[in-house]
Amino acid sequence: MHDLELFRRSRVYLLSGILLVADKGYQGVAKLHSFSVTPFKAGRDRPLTELQRQFNDNLSSYRVRIEHVNRCIKRFKILQCRYRNKQRTHLLYTSLICGIYTYELET
Repeated sequence: MHDLELFRRSRVYLLSGILLVADKGYQGVAKLHSFSVTPFKAGRDRPLTELQRQFNDNLSSYRVRIEHVNRCIKRFKILQCRYRNKQRTHLLYTSLICGIYTYELET
């Protein structure tokens, strides 16, 4: 499923003052959340300008920290594959994994 469609179906509502920094998978999220930033996308007939490339580079250097956290959390197989246990325990296990990651950061 596409990232933006998954975001729509999740029904997560962000407050209007929260900045949403997203990747290219969320092109069009500005229609759902006005205070959002996504990289510019080049088309076949219109290449990116130098200013747009610079913006995309700055945005990706900011987002790389977020992607590193996602990678560290996804080491746990429970978040990589389909969850087949009781649905109510999924949030508990996810919270525990995030707690383990936070503990690793502090040590």
